[in-house]
Amino acid sequence: MPDRAPSDLVPTAFPDVAPDAGTPGAAVPFWRAKGLALMSPAEWESLCDGCGRCCLVKLEDEDSGDIAYTDVVCRLFETHSCHCSDYPNRQEQVSDCVRLTPEAVAELSWLPPTCAYRLLDEGKDLPWWHPLVSGSAETVHEAGISVRGKVAGGEQMFGLFELVDHLVSWPLRWPKGSRGTVSRGSGLPGSRTRAGVRPRKPPAGAPGL
Repeated sequence: MPDRAPSDLVPTAFPDVAPDAGTPGAAVPFWRAKGLALMSPAEWESLCDGCGRCCLVKLEDEDSGDIAYTDVVCRLFETHSCHCSDYPNRQEQVSDCVRLTPEAVAELSWLPPTCAYRLLDEGKDLPWWHPLVSGSAETVHEAGISVRGKVAGGEQMFGLFELVDHLVSWPLRWPKGSRGTVSRGSGLPGSRTRAGVRPRKPPAGAPGL
């Protein structure tokens, strides 16, 4: 997970919101201008879209090592706000909470395909609903990306063997209409020319939450 204060879980100001494609003299947003390892702490933290998918409890197959998602969330997760209730101390309270680093992003195959850290590591752009692109922290929910309204409850409500009944595949999928980028101000997803880019018993952590 990125290391940040609870008030910064989702940025409230977006100085680097993506400009319209082709705008003369428009500055290139930081996520297109530099790699993950070169970002400042503030830039790194702002990449988290606040979806909460990584905070879903995951199960690992002992034989294959495959990771499967459940619709059960970490006990520290607030299901409506999609924020961690004790972010500064989450790793002390949840021993298998994963802290994201540029190196970890490249190694964690279970990161959701919609995750900004994963997208940028793969040389892709941020989608239209990302707060840094839309200028709103609500678009991640409106696009159906976040876990809001989709969880069965917190992990404290379920026994280990009950988690098997809560396996889900949607955290590893893009909701309909959520792919693509958008020119700022158009309000519609579309293509855009990019400048310069290319049981809970294992990882239960969450990038950026």
